[in-house]
Amino acid sequence: MGWNNPPVRWADLERALSGRGVDYQSARFESARSRSHHRDEEHPGDGGDSPAWTRHRDRYEPPRLTPAQFAETQFAETQSVETQSVETQSVETQPRSPYAELHCHSNFSFLDGASHPEELVEEAARLGLDAIAITDHDGMYGVVRFAEAARELGIRTVFGAELSLELTAPQNGVPDPEGEHLLVLARDPEGYRRLSRMISDAQIAGKEKGKPVYDLNAVAAVAGGHWVVLTGCRKAAVRAALEREGPTAAATQLRRLTELFGADHVVVELTANGLPDDTERNDELVALAAAQGLDTVATTAAHYATPSRHRLATALAAVRARRSLDEMDGWLPAAATAHLRSGAEMADRFARWPGAVDRAAALGRECSFDLHLVAPDLPPFAVPDGHTEASWLRELTWLGATTRYGSYDERPGAYHQIEHELAVIEEKNFPGYFLIVHDIVGFCRRADIFCQGRGSAANSAVCYALGITSVDAVAMDLLFERFLAPDRDGYPDIDLDIESDRREEAIQYVYEKYGRDCAAQVANVITYRARSAVRDMAKALGYSTGTQDAWSKQIDRWGPLGRAAEETEIPEPVLALATELEGFPRHLGIHSGGMVICSRPVAEVC
Repeated sequence: MGWNNPPVRWADLERALSGRGVDYQSARFESARSRSHHRDEEHPGDGGDSPAWTRHRDRYEPPRLTPAQFAETQFAETQSVETQSVETQSVETQPRSPYAELHCHSNFSFLDGASHPEELVEEAARLGLDAIAITDHDGMYGVVRFAEAARELGIRTVFGAELSLELTAPQNGVPDPEGEHLLVLARDPEGYRRLSRMISDAQIAGKEKGKPVYDLNAVAAVAGGHWVVLTGCRKAAVRAALEREGPTAAATQLRRLTELFGADHVVVELTANGLPDDTERNDELVALAAAQGLDTVATTAAHYATPSRHRLATALAAVRARRSLDEMDGWLPAAATAHLRSGAEMADRFARWPGAVDRAAALGRECSFDLHLVAPDLPPFAVPDGHTEASWLRELTWLGATTRYGSYDERPGAYHQIEHELAVIEEKNFPGYFLIVHDIVGFCRRADIFCQGRGSAANSAVCYALGITSVDAVAMDLLFERFLAPDRDGYPDIDLDIESDRREEAIQYVYEKYGRDCAAQVANVITYRARSAVRDMAKALGYSTGTQDAWSKQIDRWGPLGRAAEETEIPEPVLALATELEGFPRHLGIHSGGMVICSRPVAEVC
């Protein structure tokens, strides 16, 4: 087996299978080139050009500049601009004021957020925010990326979601989707678990994408004092009632929230994004809060990190509504208002309503926690009486070693390597992980289902002895640390290839063994690639379907948009937006074979 072979180009494979021969000199050069770079810029997937490549997310790397250095750079750049807006001025020109953004959508709100989670965290660091929340629509899909970036940059994280109540149909396809919004923040890890579980149940109850089904009374019953409810945006009950029917109706809706969730867990949200009715509306909301003894907090209801993302945000709104930007005229804000702001700017904007900004900072600090506190463990693996997971793994490994390697006298080096690997596995507390994989492989063998471990697991003598892989790592002199290094965080990667026609049998075996609450199939996050980005942005800018398709076909199917401006006739506005959009999440799918197994219900985690 060619475990050390470089990636084979799809074009070379096609020529070989077609009997047309392969330019081996060119192939060797390309293989060497791909090995000499960490990433192939033209094909940013698995290193080849096969149409079946997948892309794995790299570990987050923080910006090379510190937040203070980055702020100084931004300030220097703004000095070259003759006219500066408040939004583009550096935080270095403003005094430090406490503030936490508690209402913030990433691009995991799927076409209703125009910044990556990491981008929001980086801007929060630059602005010096006390904390930042992620509150995407009806899902926790971006929380891991958000938390990883925040951990690296030292930013406090708050986790929540904006729930869409009373939906009768999926939310895409109309300029202003139906539904009543409810903004929920988790006070603590238990609140996160309850919120995540409730969203999962609602998505399942809806039976189709984009149509979760919530019952507000049931939602309130789940909270148990572990959530904070903000009165939310114009589509939330209190503000909607205020704008449609006036203060009396809004007071009724506010009282309903306090009766359901408790007055200690409801906060009135104020926004001041430069809209004509900001002052009048906030005055009325402050009066309502005072009348019922509730606090107010300031937010920006952010949908992107910086003003520069406004144009993309409006284009995404057009895509979501399946209309052009011209057809969306009147539905979208004309200026960039929904971006993150510094504490100093928020204090200036909310000077009329003292305390709202400080209370947002305090609430952000109060509700912040590290996502590690929510991380699940693997379920305990059942072992025979008298054994621990570690001792049972050792027994199975030594038993398999006698079959694979013969006696100790025949292959002492192999036995020494196995002992070294077992010591590392035990030190990392991973015996249960190897037992779970071994058990799945054992099921496939018993059921006569082809199953083969691949990837870096082939570097492990333990995996070979257990029958997980078929490569003798010792004979091939493969480096175990490429598979599992003592100083590396997280479980090692053992990929199992299972024959496609019978893969479902293995999936059902996992469900039966661990339960449907504690096992689930992995989601695929379908992201925009170059062609789909060009097609959707051309549609948003009003170009015909035929033109959209023609332009998208001018783009390399698997490559990025880098050279498109020089090699195509696509207009610059389309390319500029498509370049911003490339890599954004578009929608979710189900992975054909990936599964996650937890010690507790998966729905409480994600």
